[in-house]
Amino acid sequence: MKALRLHRELSAIWGAPPGWRGTISTVNHSDIGRRLILAAFAFFAIGGVLAMLIRAQLATPRSAFIGPEIYNQLFTMHGSIMMFLFAIPMFEGLAMYMLPKLLGTRDLAFPRLSAYGWWCYLFGGSLLILSLLLGVAPDSGWFMYTPLSSKPYSPGINADFWLLGITFVEISAIAAAVEISVSILRVRAPGMSLDRMPLFAWYLLATALMMLIGFPPLILGSILLELERAFGWPFFDTARGGDPLLWQHLFWLFGHPEVYIIFIPAAGVVSTVLPVMARTPILGYRIIVASVLALAFLSFGLWVHHMFTVGIPHMALAFFSAASTLVAVPTGVQIFAWLGTLWAGRPQMKLPMLYLIGFFVTFVMGGLTGVMVAVVPFDWQAHDTAFVTAHLHYVLVGGFVFPMLAGAYYWLPHFTGRQRTFRLGEAAFWLIFIGFHLTFFLLHLAGLLGQPRRIESYPEAAGWTWINLISSVGGFVMAIGFALFAIDIALQLFLARRAPRNPWGAGTLEWAMMTPPAPYNIASLPRVGSREPVYGEPDLANELARGEGYLGAARNGWRETLAVDLKGQIRHIIVLPSNTRLPICTALATGCFFVALLLKLYWLAPFAVALVALLGWRWAWVLGRCEDLGLLPIGRGETAPTHAEADDPPGWLGSGFLLLADATLFGSLLFGQVFLIVVAPNWRSDHMVVGSWLVIAIAAAAALLAGALARSADMRVERAIPGHLLLAATLAVSQWQAPAPSGSAAGALVGMLNGYGLLHIAIALLMLVFVCFRHRAGFLSAARSSEPRIARLWSDYAAGVGVVVALASQLPALLR
Repeated sequence: MKALRLHRELSAIWGAPPGWRGTISTVNHSDIGRRLILAAFAFFAIGGVLAMLIRAQLATPRSAFIGPEIYNQLFTMHGSIMMFLFAIPMFEGLAMYMLPKLLGTRDLAFPRLSAYGWWCYLFGGSLLILSLLLGVAPDSGWFMYTPLSSKPYSPGINADFWLLGITFVEISAIAAAVEISVSILRVRAPGMSLDRMPLFAWYLLATALMMLIGFPPLILGSILLELERAFGWPFFDTARGGDPLLWQHLFWLFGHPEVYIIFIPAAGVVSTVLPVMARTPILGYRIIVASVLALAFLSFGLWVHHMFTVGIPHMALAFFSAASTLVAVPTGVQIFAWLGTLWAGRPQMKLPMLYLIGFFVTFVMGGLTGVMVAVVPFDWQAHDTAFVTAHLHYVLVGGFVFPMLAGAYYWLPHFTGRQRTFRLGEAAFWLIFIGFHLTFFLLHLAGLLGQPRRIESYPEAAGWTWINLISSVGGFVMAIGFALFAIDIALQLFLARRAPRNPWGAGTLEWAMMTPPAPYNIASLPRVGSREPVYGEPDLANELARGEGYLGAARNGWRETLAVDLKGQIRHIIVLPSNTRLPICTALATGCFFVALLLKLYWLAPFAVALVALLGWRWAWVLGRCEDLGLLPIGRGETAPTHAEADDPPGWLGSGFLLLADATLFGSLLFGQVFLIVVAPNWRSDHMVVGSWLVIAIAAAAALLAGALARSADMRVERAIPGHLLLAATLAVSQWQAPAPSGSAAGALVGMLNGYGLLHIAIALLMLVFVCFRHRAGFLSAARSSEPRIARLWSDYAAGVGVVVALASQLPALLR
C-alpha cells in the first residue's frame, strides 16, 4: 500500500499533463528520448527513400530517371540527413532515455535544456526537409565544398538552407553534449564511482566531450560561409585573400571526429549487450575505458587524411598517414575484448546477438579498407571514387546501424514492457545483411575500376553496368529489410504479450525498475556497490519500489534527485524544474532568427535575438527561492543541501562545458586567421591601425579591471560592468579603424573577431545585470551564491576573449 501511494505521488509530480499541453511542455527525459528516437528513424526513412532514388538512377548507364540538378539535391540531402538528422540524434535519443536509468537516477541534469535541444532539432530538420519539398534543397554535396557552394556558383537559396538548417540542428547537438557530460559526472546513484559506471556511460561521456570539441569548427565554417554569401565577406575567395581550403580544414576538423562520434556510442551498445548475450561479465573493463578515451583523443588528429590530394607537404602526409593507421589500435583492443568475452562465456544466439555478428563482419571489413585509404599512395588512386563510398558505408552502417538494431531489440522490453511474439526480426536481419553487402561490396571493385563518386550517369563502355545493377538490387533488398524491421517493432509495440521485468537476466540498473518505466524512473535511489548491482542484490527492485532507498518520499512537489562526486559520494540534492513551455518558445524564437536570415529579412534578426535573450532571462529567473533551507533529510539517516546552496552546482559545471565548446569555436577562428596568413596566395596585410599597441594595452587593462571588480568581497559582481563596457568600446574602436570586411579576407577576419568579442561581452553584461536584479530581489545570500559564481565564470571568459581579440585583430597591421 505504501509503495502504491508513493507511486501515485511521484507520478503526479513527474508526469506530464494530458493532451497537447503536455506534449509541448514536458521536460521528462523519457519523453524527450523517445521523441528523438522516433524522429531520427523518420528522417532515416526519408534518407533511405532518397538512397533508393539514387540507386534507381545508377542502375543502368545513361539513365534518364533523374536529371543532374535533382540528382545533386538527392545525394546532398541523403548524406546530410543520414549524418546530421539520423545518426547523431538517434544516439542522443538513446542516451537521453537510457542514461538516468543506467545510472540509477530520476532524470538528467538540465531537463529544460534537453527539451530545448529536441525542439531545435525538430525545427531545424523540418527546415531541411521543407527545402526538399520546395525543390530548393542543397545541391553542393553534404560536405558543401567551396567555391562550389559560394554565391557565384550557387546563387540560389539552396546552400543557405544547408548552412542555416544544419547550424540550427547543431545547437541541439551542443545542448545534448552538455547535458550528457554533466549528467554522467554529477547525476548518478550514490556509491556509483566512475569505476563502477556501466561501460555505456563511459562511451557516452567520451562522445559528448568529442561533440563539444568537434562540432564548433563546423558551426564556425557555416557562419563564415553564410557571411560570405550574404554580405560578401571573402573568407574563401582567393582573389580577395581567402582560400577554399580553409573550408575543408574546418569541415574535416568536424567531419573525421564525426565518424567516431557516430561509432563510439554504437560500440557502447555492443559492450552493454554482448556480455548479457554471452552470459558473462565483459573482459578488460579498464582496458576498454582506456581504449575509448584514446580513440576519442586520436580521432582529432586525422582530419587531413581527407585532404591527401589537395597538395600538402610530405612531412604532413607522413604524419597524418601514420596517425590514421594508429587509430586502428584502440579499436582493435575493443574488438579483441569483445571476442574474448564471447570466448569466455556461453553465447545465446538470440536476435540481438545476430545483429552483433552482423556488426563484427561488416565493421571489420570497413576497418580494413580504412587502413588502405590511410596509405597515401593508395588514397591518391582511390580518392573520390566509389571505393570510398563503399568504405564509408561499411564503417557507418556496420559500425552504427547494426549495433543500434541490436540495442533496439535488447531494450525493446524496457521501452514497451512487452516481449517478442512475432518472429519477423530474423527475416529482417538477413534481408538487411545480405542487401547491404550486395549494395556496397562490389562498389569497392567499381572504385578500383575508376568509377567516380557523386556522378548521376556513366557510359556503358566503362564496364560498371553489372556492378551498379547488382548494387541497386541489393539496395532495394536492404530497404525491404528495414521496412520489415519497422513492421516487427510496431507489432511488438501494440500486440505482443507482457514481458518479465528483466527478460535477459542483465545486471545493470535499468532492469531494477518497472517496465515500461514510470515518469520518475525509480521510487527511491539505490546505493551502488558494484558494476552490476542487480546481480548482487536480487531483491533490489522491490526494495527501491517500497521507498527504502534515498529520496523515498515525495516532498513539496519537488522533482528531486541526488548529485554525487567522482567517487560516488553524495554532494547535494538537485531540485529539477517542472514542465514548462519555455523550451519550445525559446526554440521558436531561435528558429525565427534563422528563418529571418534565410529569407534575407536581416532587419528582423535582431528582434529574434532580443526575444531569445528575454526568454533566457525568464528561463533563469523562475529558478531558486528567497530563503536558505540548510541540510534536508534524504533517507537512510543522511542529509544534504539543495543545489542552490552547494559549492559546485550543476549549472557551474554545465557553463564550463558550454564554454569549452565556445573556446573551441574561438580557437578555430584563430586557426583560420593563421592559416590564411600563412597559406592564402593573395593575403594582404592592409589592416592599418594607428596606435595598435595602445588598443591592446587598453583592452588588457579593461579585462584586468573587470576581473578584479567581479571578485569583490561581496556578491555584487555588477561592479565588473564598467570594465566590460570599456573593453567593448575598445573593440568597437578597433573595428571602426579596420577596413571594410567585404574588401579583403584580412578585414573580414577582423570583423569576425571583433564581433565575437562584442557578443561575449554583451552576454557577460547581461548575466552581471541579471545577478544584480537577483540580489536585490532576495534570491542570493551567503549560502545561495552559485549564480554569482556562474556569472564570474562567463565574465572572466569574456574578458580573456576581449584581450585575445584585441591582439588578433591588430595582427595584420603588426605584420606589415
